[in-house]
This record gives sequence, C-alpha cells and structure tokens, in this order.
Amino acid sequence: MFYREAGQFKASYGTDQAIFPIAQDKWFVLAVVAAAYLVVPLVANSYWYEVILTPVVVMSLSALGLNVLTGYCGQISLGHGGFMAVGAFAAFKIATAFPELNVIIVFLISGLFAAFAGVIFGIPSLRIKGFYLAVATLASQFFFEWWFQQVGWFSNYAPSGTITAPSQEFMGVVISGPSATGVVKYLIGLTFLVFFCIVVKNLVRSHIGRSWMAIRDMDIAAEIIGIKPLQTKLLAFAISSYIAGVSGALFLFLMRISLEMEAFDIIAISFPVLFMVIVGGLGSVMGSIFGAVFIIGTPVFIKNFPELTTASVILVLAGLSVAWLTKYGVWRWVPLVIGVPLAVFVFFQKFASNTAEHIVLMFFGLSIVLVLIFEPNGLARLWQIAKEKFRLWPYPY
Repeated sequence: MFYREAGQFKASYGTDQAIFPIAQDKWFVLAVVAAAYLVVPLVANSYWYEVILTPVVVMSLSALGLNVLTGYCGQISLGHGGFMAVGAFAAFKIATAFPELNVIIVFLISGLFAAFAGVIFGIPSLRIKGFYLAVATLASQFFFEWWFQQVGWFSNYAPSGTITAPSQEFMGVVISGPSATGVVKYLIGLTFLVFFCIVVKNLVRSHIGRSWMAIRDMDIAAEIIGIKPLQTKLLAFAISSYIAGVSGALFLFLMRISLEMEAFDIIAISFPVLFMVIVGGLGSVMGSIFGAVFIIGTPVFIKNFPELTTASVILVLAGLSVAWLTKYGVWRWVPLVIGVPLAVFVFFQKFASNTAEHIVLMFFGLSIVLVLIFEPNGLARLWQIAKEKFRLWPYPY
C-alpha cells in the first residue's frame, strides 16, 4: 500500500518531532493547500465566495483560536464572540484613524487588543474552573456587548452604532469595500488561516503546548511537576483571544463590511464557534477546519439541495433501521421506523414555512449529541481512524 512508513527512517530528534512524520501526510496537505490557492479560484463563483468559502476560512480561524483555549488548555469559554468584537472594533478604529497604515498590520494589531482583553478575563481561571469559568467568560460577552453599544466613540459616534470597514488596499489590490472581489477576500482569509495553523501546530508541539495539555489533563499534577498554572492559562487566553481578534477583524473587513455589535452576540458567534470545535474535534488544528466546514456548509446544503437532503435522510434512517432491526430481529417494524420519520420530514419540508432553518437547528443539535456519544473527539478523530485503516490495509494488525 502506498500509505506506509516503511523506509522512512528518522535519524534525528528533529525528524522524529516533525509536524508530518509520514511523508505522504506532508504531500497531501501541501496538495490540499495548493488546490485551495490555485484550483478553487478557477472554479468558484461569487456565491461560493460570499456564502461558503470566505465564511469557512474566517470562522475556521475563529474556531482555531477557541480550540487553543478549550481543546488544548482545557479552559471553557462562552465569550469568544466578545473577543472577536474587540478585534473588529479595534481594526475599525485603527483603519479610520490611520488610513495610510497597511491593512495587514491593522489586522495584526487589532489582535493585540483582543489578547489584552482575554488576559484580563482569564485571570479568574486560576481560582475557578468548569461551569464557573464558563459563566465568567459569558460575563465578558455581555460586558463587551454593553460597552460597544453604550460608548459611541468605538463606532465614531454613528447614530445606529454601526461600523463600516473603510476601503483598503494591499499591494495595489482592493481587499475591502464595495469594489473588493470575492477571490481577493478569500485568498487573504486563507493566507491568515494557513499562517495561524502553522503557528498553532508548532506551539502545541513545543513546551508551551505540553504545558497546556498538562493543565488540561490534571492541573494539580502539572503544578507539582513545576508548571505555573497562572502563566500557562493566561498565555492560552492571550493567544486564543489574539487569534479571535484577528478573525473578528477579518469578519468585518472580508465578510460583513458593515455590522453592529449584535453580529457578535452569543447566539450568532459564540455558540456556533463552540459547536465547530466540538463537532470538528477538541485539541485538533484540522478539527477546527472540519467543524467550520460542517457548521457553515450544512445549512447551505439543506437550503439549496432539498432533494439531496431528503435522499440523505432516507439513507440515514434506512441505515439506522437496518442496524437496529438486525440486532433485535424485528423486521415487521421496518415500514414504521423508516416511513413515519420520513413522512414527517417530507410533510414539514413541503408545507411548513421556514422549514430549512428548523431542520438546520434540529440537525445541529442531533449532530452534537451523536458526536458526544459516539465520537467525543469529533470529525478529526474519524479522519485519523481512516488514515490508520489505510496504513494497516490489507492486514488489520
């Protein structure tokens, strides 16, 4: 089989600790990145850029930031949307106050303000954990919502509190504003995503990442062996919030152009990003991307391909029914188990209003429950299992 380690010898610690120990993984990832840069712009249209591609790369970056905090360091956060808002408003103020400043520098500086906010709200993590830490981070979400709505300076005293990203250029190419093209926005967001994926992947392979995971697994034991809990947790909060701030700036300049603080509330941003991390896989860089593709792509699939959605539901119900009936041998219940849910689904899809939105919500809820029950490590773990099967084929030893 072509996907094997045979003959790939590791003669140094550097090669043994490489990001891709198997050469096939490295070439596969490079091929995917090359396709994202070269092939996608050739086949995508404006609808793909606005609805799927640009949102996926921006929200993948946001999910990556939350995965640093929750997946690697084990600190629960429900205020991720608030830190994205800090980055968005900071980028807006910097871009309007210093219009001659390079827009890439604007994005990177805006993350520093979000990192500072993350450190402030991460200080209680030394004394509280679990549900109480989640409530503390949720308080940051409500605080930022109130702050940006009440203090008019952040929106340049706009009557509606709306901020609008000014038109910005990078190397002579317009990347934000009405005249910016979808392919440029997508490529800018993709570049930031690739860069921060490399940064985070190297961080989690270093002593910093090992300290995060030690705190996540058992903070008392980590402190006994010399890891400083406060510095380690605050560093995780800072890096997570920094990435969130950069993604918030990209959210404003590349996706929405004009928005209010409500665009970053807990329902619109914080919960969906948390769902991306859970479904994609906690403690996985690839899982952040998988989760964003799943959460953003599923509604588009359901709304635009209802026939395929119905067929998918039929196949899923049929598979579950066969599995259940094979175990218990009650074949007379096949029409009931398959027919009743399918009839209800088709009825609501054909006659009810706003059916797609309801189906999306139900599907997300069911997906999260099933992932937590059957594969807590998410889609990234399924991808890892698939690769292991290829490595062991044809002998499952």
